[in-house]
Amino acid sequence: MRKDSSILGRFDWPLFVAYIFLLIIGIATVYSVTFDPENPSIFSFSEKYGKQMMWVGISLFLGFLVFLIDSDIYRKFAVPIYLFTLALLVIVLFMPPVNGARAWLGIGSMGIQPAEFAKIGTAIFLARYLDRANLQHQKIKTVIIANLIILIPMVLILLQPDAGTFVVFTAFLFVIYREGISYDPLILPIVNSLPIKGLRFKKTWLGTHFIPILFVVVFLSVVTLLFSDQTFYLELLNLEVGGYWGVLFFIGVVAFIAYLFMRMIFPKRERKKASIIALLVFVLSGGLTAIVNVGFQKLKPHQKERIELVLGLREDPDGDDYNRNRAMAAVGSGGFLGKGYRNASVSSVRTNHVPESETDFIFCPFAEEWGFVGSFVLISIYMFIMFRVLMIAERQRSKFNRVYAYSAAMILFYHFGINIGMNIEFAPVIGIPLPFMSYGGSSMMSFSMMLFILLKLDSQRKEVLR
Repeated sequence: MRKDSSILGRFDWPLFVAYIFLLIIGIATVYSVTFDPENPSIFSFSEKYGKQMMWVGISLFLGFLVFLIDSDIYRKFAVPIYLFTLALLVIVLFMPPVNGARAWLGIGSMGIQPAEFAKIGTAIFLARYLDRANLQHQKIKTVIIANLIILIPMVLILLQPDAGTFVVFTAFLFVIYREGISYDPLILPIVNSLPIKGLRFKKTWLGTHFIPILFVVVFLSVVTLLFSDQTFYLELLNLEVGGYWGVLFFIGVVAFIAYLFMRMIFPKRERKKASIIALLVFVLSGGLTAIVNVGFQKLKPHQKERIELVLGLREDPDGDDYNRNRAMAAVGSGGFLGKGYRNASVSSVRTNHVPESETDFIFCPFAEEWGFVGSFVLISIYMFIMFRVLMIAERQRSKFNRVYAYSAAMILFYHFGINIGMNIEFAPVIGIPLPFMSYGGSSMMSFSMMLFILLKLDSQRKEVLR
């Protein structure tokens, strides 16, 4: 029997080894940052490093159990798994709040966060639905159901409220975009009903690329906020344009350039549509910036301050922006080679300069101890894992396996990107743990289970006919 003919022979060992490396690095970092000389044993369960060892052990055990289950079980029970995670998200709304949010099930320090496991349930059910759906001939029902699968847990998570996990769930939008979900069934009837002669589409660029366009909308919103108080001097016109009108002028210039470009590359019969599209882009973008500008002015002062801090429009190093400033100071203090293991000072729990340095800001003590070189190695391991998951996704015969693999890749990417961004003042502080490293049981168990499900699906990929 050839090695590749067995499940263990098809087991993705490089991905598993990288996962183990991160577990070891995470345990070592938690031990360093929370070390108590009175309880030096790493198995001291009264300390956080002892509890982390317990969570890692439980996660490995759950991962082993998950790998023993036949991969076909996830297809057959996708709906019950999804409904079970939704039920947990509903139940948790009636639990006593912890730190202002109803996000935990349990008593005291022993509890689980259902939102972490809802990612797995959503990934499995979304994979099952897209596996069965006919994406070659999409109907409005297909588009709505695919988006509702993502939207329902997002709404329940927002009610907790848990802004961080809510943002992570937008990762699934890229997954359905990758699988070819088009919003044409929703958009075409609206566009074709416009009383404009000659404007009739069988397929629209807007509907096909709705997800990237959605993120362009977010970009325009950020640009509007960044330049809402700026003044632009138009030298050719000897005119000063400020705030919203300056942004609108910028959008108008971009739309005009796009119009000229489309006239160059479009055939004559399509140039009228190009003109109309450029005009619609200008009108819609201008309307969006107006809405964002007016909406921002109507926010409460503390809400405006938080947005301004994230965008760098104001500074408050000892107030609302304290965490990010201290985190950046800790990362920078590591220098090129770092201060050495257990020598972190800025990010140590004992000094408390960086709150939550063992959870959301676990990257800080690691960067302070191992410097740029260590940080580069750590980031390289994460990049290897994400590219490996993408490679696994592309070699699947089954659409179910591929969709699940892409879901896992995007969730890992979101957590990695936002968490590192939080630590280097590139992203807002929204409570996103670093996969396989941050202290905590729910995230450790959910990420491990998600990864082992992927390893199981991949190990049985040759047994799947479609």
